[in-house]
Amino acid sequence: MRLFQKQRQPSTLRNPKAWGGVLLSLGVGALLYFVAYTSTESEARERFAIQAGNTQYNIVAGIKAYTDVLRSAASFFQAVDEVSPENFRRYVSGLDLAEHFPAIASINFARHLKAEQRPLFEQSMRHWGQGEGYPNFRLQPPGLRSEYAVLTLLEPMTDNHTKYGMDIAIRPQVAQALAQSRDSGELSSSGQPVGLTEPGQSGMGLRLPVYRKGLPAFSVAERRAAYMGSVGIGFSIQRLMQGALADTSLQQMRVTLYNGIAKPGAPPPLLLFDSESGMAQGPKEASFELDLPVNFNGHLWNAHFSMPERALYSRFDVYLPWLAGALSGTACLLLYALFHTLSSSRQRAIKMARAMTRELRDSQAKLQLSHQKLRRLAAHSDKIKEEERKRIAREIHDDLGQNLLVLRIEADMLASRTQGRHPRLHARASATLRQIDNTIGSVRHIINDLRPHVLDLGLSAAVEWQIGQFRQRSGIGCELVEDGSDKDIDDHCATAYFRILQESLSNISQHAKASQVRVELRHQSGMLRMTISDNGVGIRASSRNKSGSFGLVGIEERVNLLGGQCSIIGIPDAGTTVTVMVPLHASIAAAHAAATLPA
Repeated sequence: MRLFQKQRQPSTLRNPKAWGGVLLSLGVGALLYFVAYTSTESEARERFAIQAGNTQYNIVAGIKAYTDVLRSAASFFQAVDEVSPENFRRYVSGLDLAEHFPAIASINFARHLKAEQRPLFEQSMRHWGQGEGYPNFRLQPPGLRSEYAVLTLLEPMTDNHTKYGMDIAIRPQVAQALAQSRDSGELSSSGQPVGLTEPGQSGMGLRLPVYRKGLPAFSVAERRAAYMGSVGIGFSIQRLMQGALADTSLQQMRVTLYNGIAKPGAPPPLLLFDSESGMAQGPKEASFELDLPVNFNGHLWNAHFSMPERALYSRFDVYLPWLAGALSGTACLLLYALFHTLSSSRQRAIKMARAMTRELRDSQAKLQLSHQKLRRLAAHSDKIKEEERKRIAREIHDDLGQNLLVLRIEADMLASRTQGRHPRLHARASATLRQIDNTIGSVRHIINDLRPHVLDLGLSAAVEWQIGQFRQRSGIGCELVEDGSDKDIDDHCATAYFRILQESLSNISQHAKASQVRVELRHQSGMLRMTISDNGVGIRASSRNKSGSFGLVGIEERVNLLGGQCSIIGIPDAGTTVTVMVPLHASIAAAHAAATLPA
């Protein structure tokens, strides 16, 4: 037995094919282990980056919402002659801050005063707002200064009565921000945290200048002369961040927000928020980290996101690389042995190749069928979208339009009856009537954006209307050439041509830098041909496939769904020509196919 072993051992160890199979399987196993490990890590890092990006977007969206509230408050001050504490309280109550803007702690108005105006101002403020729950007015802090920015309106007052009468310009950073905002007419913020009444909450303020109604404010001198104060909001950074983190699915992700970016040799930036503040810190472990900027009115914040790597891996993710390496190595070894076993069987390999060829052809046929179904689904989706636009436009016109018309009649009657005996009420009623007219105009504009009524009169009428709107908005000359016949055009084809014209004119007004546009609409041998040309800079080939640009792709897809042809030719400094040709019978068939698409 011992002799038998000595005779077989050399032949096994010295077999190069056996060692080649083992080394190959080990190499493949190591490679698959690395691929699986890298893929798992990349997927976890991508999920972490997506959640961090969503949180950054939520922070920016929250700041944008507070900016819109501030602009609305400034418009409220400029829309009326005098804002009383009662009117201001009703306005703030209508915003329902607790429900819609929970991070906003207060909305206020700071009156701008010069030193010579202070005695008369303090005398007039003795009884200001006492019936609305305001405390006795006292300008604070005491002391004489050349200019003041005094908080005279403050809501909700119940939590902010200590700030009533405060001169916010006492802080140099705030005074500098107010002066810059007054001269520029833009939003301002000192970028420094402000105190809030709630314990443990740090806040940030935003302010917008308010100018006297009826005075010009185009130059710096005019803005300084018309400046009456500023309206501001204070919001809680903690609540802002809590709202931004509310919908994250990564519960162990830590977010820290800094007022600025750390630079070598500079003082560390101020910490504004830490999602794990007050929590015990465990030992340092491997984690994913990402820094994303947040622009707060010209002040650059840095949102730092971190999360332990283990929190992003499931139990399966931990063992997946080892499992992939072991299985791939074993499979490779078995395949290697199988290859050598079947290498002499040429006929079986040929049969296998033929079977794979058939599967490939079947896959190609299935792919082509899926492509056709996707096109039909796109046509169906486009038809549903147009019908929904038409329904929404009709409902807005029938419901909201009629209600606004009735409201205008009532406001007009009130303005007529108060013209002689109540001039102030008449002025308010007239202002309300103008606002209603503006709202009616906005409603009509929204209806036209959804689906213009003129499209129901035919493609020719819709094209003429769209060209008229284009001339009015852009000031670019536009010539229409048509044969005046659209009786054979169905609604689906007319809508598609109208959207193509809209997109083409929009591209011309935004990018072409053209001074003249020509639109031709003709019937040619059963084909409907539309040509849109301009004398602008001309589209470049690289611009057609630019990432994030889908206008030209949408035009080509609409034409393909109708079974037509689309040509887009751009010549540098000589303009762009878009030509669309669709057979009328094909457009009707495409509309029918979209309408009968199964659910």
